Amino acid sequence: MTLSIWRYSHFVLALVSSLFLLVAAITGVILAVEPIAHQAKGYDVRELDSISLGTTIGVVKENYDEVFALEVTTAGFVKAAVLTSEMETQDVYIDALTGETLAIVQERPSIYSFATNLHRSLFLKTLGRVFVGIIALLLLAIALTGFLLLIQRQGGLRKIFARVHKDYPELRYHVLLSRWFIIPIIIIAFTGVYLSAEKFELIPTPQTEVAEYTPQDNAVRYNRVTEIPFFKEIMLSDVREVAFPFSSDPAEYYEIALSDKEVYVNQATGEIVRSTTYPFIEAVSKISWVLHTGEGTVLWSIVLLLASISILYFMYSGCVMSIKRLSKKGRTLKMPDKDDCEYIILVGSETGTSHSYARALYHDLTAGGKNVFMTMLNTYSAFAKAQHIIIFTSTYGEGEAPTNARKFIKNFKTISQLNEIAYAVVGYGSREYPDYCKFAIQVDALLQAQAGFIPQLPLHKINNGDVAQVKEWGAQYGKRIGVTLPLDTKKKVKKAALQDFKVLKRTEINVDETFIITLQPVRKTSFTSGDLFAITPPDTTVARQYSIARVGDTIVLSVKKHSMGKGSSYLYSLNEGTVIKASINHNSPFHLPKKARQVVMIANGTGIAPFIGMLDTKAPTEFYVFWGSRTAASTALYDDYLLEKYATNPRVHFYKSHSREGDKQYVQDALRVRRDILLKAIEDKGVIMICGSLAMQNDVLDLLEETLAQYGTTDIASLKESGQLKTDCY
Repeated sequence: MTLSIWRYSHFVLALVSSLFLLVAAITGVILAVEPIAHQAKGYDVRELDSISLGTTIGVVKENYDEVFALEVTTAGFVKAAVLTSEMETQDVYIDALTGETLAIVQERPSIYSFATNLHRSLFLKTLGRVFVGIIALLLLAIALTGFLLLIQRQGGLRKIFARVHKDYPELRYHVLLSRWFIIPIIIIAFTGVYLSAEKFELIPTPQTEVAEYTPQDNAVRYNRVTEIPFFKEIMLSDVREVAFPFSSDPAEYYEIALSDKEVYVNQATGEIVRSTTYPFIEAVSKISWVLHTGEGTVLWSIVLLLASISILYFMYSGCVMSIKRLSKKGRTLKMPDKDDCEYIILVGSETGTSHSYARALYHDLTAGGKNVFMTMLNTYSAFAKAQHIIIFTSTYGEGEAPTNARKFIKNFKTISQLNEIAYAVVGYGSREYPDYCKFAIQVDALLQAQAGFIPQLPLHKINNGDVAQVKEWGAQYGKRIGVTLPLDTKKKVKKAALQDFKVLKRTEINVDETFIITLQPVRKTSFTSGDLFAITPPDTTVARQYSIARVGDTIVLSVKKHSMGKGSSYLYSLNEGTVIKASINHNSPFHLPKKARQVVMIANGTGIAPFIGMLDTKAPTEFYVFWGSRTAASTALYDDYLLEKYATNPRVHFYKSHSREGDKQYVQDALRVRRDILLKAIEDKGVIMICGSLAMQNDVLDLLEETLAQYGTTDIASLKESGQLKTDCY
């Protein structure tokens, strides 16, 4: 809730001030360039702290007929207002040691004057300055709320410079830039607010301390300024401005503005006749001005320049992020409380097909005036007012539940509903698989056997997401409850383009009915380990997908041959030199992270395939590979690809387990005794990758949940969201 408040505040503040911030940021970029360009002229005096004021006054008076004033600028330039031999008044930059003219002070370029007026007042004078002050205050609020969001996203102030999880570019660089420039932006905003408040006299002005001194009659008089102790002792680094006496009359004084006070000095004796000490607020004002403008220091000017550019990027990336978030929010179902709903939709989905139809059902029932709640099968619970439960679920792997439904059967047996429930089950699958809709069949049988659950329709099976079959069920169910259910998902399916692949070699079947086939794209194509190789066997309509190991420029597939498996049988029938049509489906959620320091790879059987390619990397990553098989002989097929990797590479640690010999361990058993590796990887922002059978994945996730509950400070959902947990199981 707190995070939402800060994010909402951050968004609203940025939205309200966006146009003015755009102007301020662009003019800020221009004005940040000015001190850099100015400093690049090279007129600065390198040793201001070792050159006395007396020395400079002496040489400048020798070089010019008359001198009116001296100024030591924040850039370290010494500027003099002088009368030339042509009787012209000029401002010149001088060499503080010789008095030589370095350059005539040029009029300020018009672009900087224009940017200054626009930046300060929007050309609206007093009203504009008020607007600018308010915008500075809003920028300060935006920066502070952004800083809080950054801390929360990174997991605390100490982790603010921890690795940023990979996401779409705008979000990633929004975070990366903010942690470098959030402090400079806060300084820019704060000093802008302060200078505006000072302009409108909102900052209390304390009384200055003025001290008057009586000249001494016996004071020593000097013929030259360079001989006066006061002028010999004051270094240029302490001087801001000097106003020269108009004549040699002793009643005319040097008026000197130092870093902490102003003094009137007798030109003959060097006595201080009046001293005005600056209040602390004057020092704050000076510091605020330098911090806001960058005058006097190239390094800080560069920081201000980059910070101003980053503000422009934040406006762009924030806009993209807001559009994505609002778009996502628009797709997010705003459901009532589960205990207020008569209709409950439970979903089990691995690829999204059944979930898309469940969403369509939710919208249709809601449009029909029903109170509806939709959730995953894993989160099944008691529903106070439920009268109807509709279950849409696919079957995954060899008759397994989808990941978000794996806990349903166990939970269902422990939960009692408060009312009699009319239910309907819709299963999604493919008739080409022997376990067609097996999990939906199990769920339907479970509900039939439970007292208080009454079937409203028989189990309905949907083959390959057939729209006509879905609409047929919708018409039947809608007729039962008196609501029209068109069930339009509006989901567009994009088919990957087919291309030619040449078979380079295929091994014989090993003891586990497993073989390796290597293919080469006929034309250049982009792919990486973890992508999916999709083939549609002859006389079938459904593509089979196999996880890719990229070895060099070849595709290596590890395939288990099923006696009734059309995909595996087709691949095994291919001979060397055969060219087939197939496609590559890019599977970026299961790519090897580029910058993860630790990666825990968990596989059983042919699930080792993508990891074969991923281990072939030069990245300084520590790999922990847990691989389960039936026997030691089962893994011999992969020795050509793996033996050298874990035998010679100290960064690759292999942990094999065999379920039919030795200690008879499954891969999750090997993980259990080395769960410290899991915990360390999570703590160090490493990544856990799981590939293999869905049953193995569920067992590993159970172990991971148990481990996190006992030792950890996070959960599986958070790991998935942050990209620290990646799965590709079947």
